[in-house]
Amino acid sequence: MTEFGWRRGPDDPFPEQIRRAWPATVSALPIGTPVSGQVVGRQPFGIFIRINGSPHAVGMADTGSMPAGGTLPALGSQVSGTVVRHTDSSFQVRIRLSEWLDED
Repeated sequence: MTEFGWRRGPDDPFPEQIRRAWPATVSALPIGTPVSGQVVGRQPFGIFIRINGSPHAVGMADTGSMPAGGTLPALGSQVSGTVVRHTDSSFQVRIRLSEWLDED
């Protein structure tokens, strides 16, 4: 396995399901909401998170909110954080990871 990747599970939603569920996702996960989940995608620019309790939501924590010298969590790891933004164009819930806050 390479350093970066995407873990697609049999229960993961398809893009159309994510798009249709977007209004409900934004309503259920307002800014400031604490969330947790599993890292399912890892790219040089950040990680994608399957958010617990929100099966049609895509969480994203980008390296812009990572402290200097920080590292991206591994695929499959459990993370937690806070919703900081909703990105309507990509239907992503932006998350600031708790572990990144601790490193400030």
